[in-house]
Amino acid sequence: MNIYVSNLSFNVREEDLRSCFAACGEVNSVVIITDKETGRSKGFAFVEMTNENEAQKAIQQLDQSSIDGRQIKVSEARPKTERSFDKKPFNRNNSGENRRW
Repeated sequence: MNIYVSNLSFNVREEDLRSCFAACGEVNSVVIITDKETGRSKGFAFVEMTNENEAQKAIQQLDQSSIDGRQIKVSEARPKTERSFDKKPFNRNNSGENRRW
């Protein structure tokens, strides 16, 4: 099961999260999401656990707990949704009738 962890301190490392979640069960992977340009943490991560019951236990026990002085939020990760980017957001039909200027 994939778990979403938010409100992380920028100082938290993947090893910190792994040891925290390992107290509830087997952890497959931990990925802290970072900014592509700076490499700095964006303040959230994904933790994948092998056993769904252990993952649910981790969510219940660790949600609203404190790591490195910050109260974290822990929940089941939702599937990634596709985003569509319209190149012309104000002129969708090229006729000019949706222009906002």
